[in-house]
Amino acid sequence: ALVDDAHGFTPKRLSVGLEQNRLAMLLAVLNRHAGIACFDQDVFLNAVGGVKIGEPAADLAVILAMLSSFRNKPLPEKMVAFGEIGLSGEVRPVARGQERLKEAEKLGFKRAIVPKANLPRNKKEFPNLEIFGVERLQEAVQLARDLAEG
Repeated sequence: ALVDDAHGFTPKRLSVGLEQNRLAMLLAVLNRHAGIACFDQDVFLNAVGGVKIGEPAADLAVILAMLSSFRNKPLPEKMVAFGEIGLSGEVRPVARGQERLKEAEKLGFKRAIVPKANLPRNKKEFPNLEIFGVERLQEAVQLARDLAEG
């Protein structure tokens, strides 16, 4: 994601791999429920490798990527995030949460931000993955900021 000051009258919204309307909705939820307004920002989003993001499980990761660019602060290394974002700012659980966490751990990720309902019952199954559960977008935004700061 790239978020930058709009240098024209109308901010640009360009999304490759994510439906344009989904991007608009995520930006609106970010404004309303996390207090981060991007109405005067150009927003460019690109799913690497021409991948089409068809499931809402990527919502949380997309928002965190946009925030990283907006604040000019990198997200923590080896962090993964997933969760559907609802219109009221809730972070909804997604299908196959445990499988996603197992795959993330195999790929070497060290931290995960996931919907609280997707937290594993037995965290001992993930000895190399620190897993944080969130219920609201604002929680996820604050957690990502705290993790990035150390």
